[in-house]
Amino acid sequence: MPNQTTAPADGMAIDVQRYAAFSIGNHGGNPAGVVIGAVLPPVESMQAIAADVGYSETVFAASQGNEFRVRYYSPEAAVQFCGHATLALGAALADRYEDGIFQLALNNAHITVEGRRTAEGAWAALQSPPTSSRPASSEIVATALDLFSYVGDDLDPRLSPAVAHAGLDHLVIALKDRAALKAMHYDLGAGREFMRREGIGTVSFIYAETLTVFHARNPFAIGGVYEDPATGAAAAALGGLLRDVRWPHGGRIKIYQGEDMGQPCELVADITDVAGESIRVSGMAYPMLDQRDGR
Repeated sequence: MPNQTTAPADGMAIDVQRYAAFSIGNHGGNPAGVVIGAVLPPVESMQAIAADVGYSETVFAASQGNEFRVRYYSPEAAVQFCGHATLALGAALADRYEDGIFQLALNNAHITVEGRRTAEGAWAALQSPPTSSRPASSEIVATALDLFSYVGDDLDPRLSPAVAHAGLDHLVIALKDRAALKAMHYDLGAGREFMRREGIGTVSFIYAETLTVFHARNPFAIGGVYEDPATGAAAAALGGLLRDVRWPHGGRIKIYQGEDMGQPCELVADITDVAGESIRVSGMAYPMLDQRDGR
């Protein structure tokens, strides 16, 4: 049975399911709260529930005709799009109904998530909102390098810093070695102010182990979260960026994230040749206990 929390605004008992998305089997993954109901709770209740759950995002979904109306909340604010919570929702919908492709209506886009139950566990795949990218200004790059204690020599010259979009803007900064990625650190308050000022959802630091295998770390200070173990929206944005700059991605990349947090995650992004087209991001997921009670 799913864990329960209470919506303080109206005293209603709300079932909150908890899934770890982009897991490696039944290990690791990024926890997300999932609420599926007949109607969406009031805004203040969704925010309160997300804060109580305490994960980087909680997704709320209500059936409306042939689609689900979806909202996302971090512990501190509403979020326009969240990839790992969408993947968790796909797994939860497959568990509740049956395997299939589900239509989702976001605030600013209509997307799909596919959920399937396999012998290895739940698998899901989302189709992101349309993608776009632009070079990052020298000012935002300089500020980010200073905030995260990097210097220009830490950057990978093969992929210039960029702002990549797939439902949210992400500042993508490629580092030239794995040790630099592991050393990432910053002040949460300063990071929150930086992301609010620049209008970005995360800073996506990446290291290209090969042309198709990446390691990533994603500070999510604007949501009150020091770092996300897996970020599906940033994976989609990276896929769109690699397509835009003609990186030899071969149509599919793998991203390993959360390793430096002890929560290993694997994300797969399938990239078409059509500029701006949706990126398919897939991975495994499993239902979990509330982290406060143990997994």
